Amino acid sequence: MMTVVAIIAGRAPIMWSSGTGSEVMKRIAAPMVGGMVSATVLTLVVVPAIYGLWKGYGLPRRTTVEEKEN
Repeated sequence: MMTVVAIIAGRAPIMWSSGTGSEVMKRIAAPMVGGMVSATVLTLVVVPAIYGLWKGYGLPRRTTVEEKEN
């Protein structure tokens, strides 16, 4: 997360600039920022969810009193 925040913070001034050459730099910085955001979401949400589904992890089942007696 620290790396992603540092990269996005470094690219933010490029995205908001309006000087000479800013049109070219914005076209370079925009995919980098989008790639960092999508890679972070993929790493922190999608991959663990797929792994949990694959391994069959879930919430523990709640048992009733009748099931405990048997």
